[in-house]
Order: sequence, then C-alpha cells, then structure tokens
Amino acid sequence: MRIRVLKPGMHTTLQDSGRNGYQHYGVPVSGAMDLFSHRVANILVGNRGDEATLEMTLQGPRLEFDQDALIAICGADLSPMIGGAAVPEGKAVRVRAGSVLDFGACRTGCRAYLAVRGGFDVPRVMGSRSTYEIAQLGGMHGRALRKDDRLPIAEAAGNIYPVLDAQLTRSRLACAFPNWAVNQHIEKLARTPQMVRIIRGRHWEAFPAISREALTGTEFRIAADSNRIGFRLDGATIDPERPLGVLSESVTFGTIQIPHGGKPIVLMADRQTVGGYPKIAEVASVDLHLLAQLKPGDRLRFKLVSLARAHALWLAHEREIMTIREAIEKHLTE
Repeated sequence: MRIRVLKPGMHTTLQDSGRNGYQHYGVPVSGAMDLFSHRVANILVGNRGDEATLEMTLQGPRLEFDQDALIAICGADLSPMIGGAAVPEGKAVRVRAGSVLDFGACRTGCRAYLAVRGGFDVPRVMGSRSTYEIAQLGGMHGRALRKDDRLPIAEAAGNIYPVLDAQLTRSRLACAFPNWAVNQHIEKLARTPQMVRIIRGRHWEAFPAISREALTGTEFRIAADSNRIGFRLDGATIDPERPLGVLSESVTFGTIQIPHGGKPIVLMADRQTVGGYPKIAEVASVDLHLLAQLKPGDRLRFKLVSLARAHALWLAHEREIMTIREAIEKHLTE
C-alpha cells in the first residue's frame, strides 16, 4: 500500500519518538514535537509506539489512498476532510481506497499527527524514522514531503475494527468511524495565554530575583522565527546578575536558555545536543505537548513547580495514556 502526496502542506514530515542514544556523537534526538498526540494516534490504529506518524504543521497535505486504510488524526484541528465531509479527530477512521484526505484551515493548535495502521515503511536511520532536515536524516529522504511522493505503508496482521469494514461495505461513504473518541486535550489548546509549568534550571540561582519573577510573572509570545529547533520568546528581558562563563553542556527538550540580550529560547525537538547559554529553567515534561502546539504570536505564561510535583504530573500523564490504551482495547473486544 502507498499513499500519494497530491499536495505536501506547509511543513509535513515523518516523526517517531526520536533518535535516542546518539547525542554524544552530536546527533539531535528530533522526533514528534507533540509526543502525546503522536502516541495516541498510534494507539488508535493499533500500531506499536515506535511507529512513525506524519507531523503536519499549520496547513496539512492532500493525500490519496490506493487501498483501504485505517487512520487516526490527533493534535491540532487542521479541518481534515474526505470527499467534502469532515473527518473526526481522536477516532480510528476506515478510509476507502481511492479516497482523498485533505486539510483546510488551522482552527486550534499548530501540529496534527496522522497515524496509519501498519506504519510508514521507510528505513530507520540510527534506530529512528524521524526526519532531521538539517542533516537530511530519516523520514522521506531526510526532508519534508513533496508533491507526488509515494509513502509506503507496511502490512499489518489482523483487522482490529471489523465493524468499520462492515460499515464501509454497506455504505457508499468514503470513510467510517465509531461513535466514541479519546480525550486529546483539544480544549487546552484554545487557552490563552497557555500556562506552561517549569522547574528550576541549572543556573536558576545565578539570576536575580527580579529576573526570576519576570520569567514566572509576565506574559510571553512565540516569536515569528521560532521552529522545531527552538521557540524564541518575545516579552520581558531576563538578565543574569552578572556575566556567566558557562561551559557548553548537555541540553534537553524544554531547556530554557537565556542568550545575550535576555530573550528566552525554549529548546524543542530538533535542538542541538549541547548549549553554552545559561539555563534558567526546564519545561516540565508533562506540558511539552501543550508548548509544541503553540504557533507564532500565541501567548504563554510560566508557572514554577517543584521537581517532585513535575514527577507526579508526568506519572499521572502516563497513567492517562495507559487508560486510553486499555479503553480502546476494551472497545475492540466488545
């Protein structure tokens, strides 16, 4: 099975959970910006967690299916449609062969994730199918999708939603889907400003109280030159009490660096492996998917939490994903 790209969209790449284990060689992790939506989409179609999804940014692609397929779309609302009819998000959707999936206006969020049953059958590079465009690694020849690309889909054993096949057979509709959906936290994406929780960074104490209070007590906007490497923030200037001679050291997804000039940068999925700017804070892992759904011009505020609280929130988040998986498996057996 192959999916033909009729229109590539603004920026559509293949991403999985990332290229882990190679940072000491200078190779970034990459992977999905919103791992929550990526994981839930894979769960909905019965894929393993390490299968790649299509990450679609602001304006999605137009895709033609040459065979019946089972898909799921999670994350931002990019107005998905098949044959002029809306395609629901947060649901498994059986698509008829020959149908065209198209996307319209971005109504909520920034990035949507498309999973296909069986997964995208592109080679793993250093253990990952994620696209890292700067080095042309992974994905579809190390780049974003282009018109007339053919995306190969691996065969998957078993039919996990036979009721959807029956619906498609009985009707003339281009797709079929159940009457239930999973909670994608779409409602959280509409909040403005978005609240993002942080913990103290390695150099927190090197910043004066007025700078720390500015970080947590004022509002920021995502700057226009933000991308998958980092989000630049417009707002209060955050300056250390004195110049810091910081040696380059490891950074991670969510590290908040303060470069010369005092404008914070939040490092994202395609971040470099080391950084030499002071690290005032780290975004709590539980909120990275919310941060990833912000687009240029969107507003956010930071809320400081303890490391213990961040751990507890992350564990609750993982339990929620387990609950989603168990609920879907229950529907499959009914």
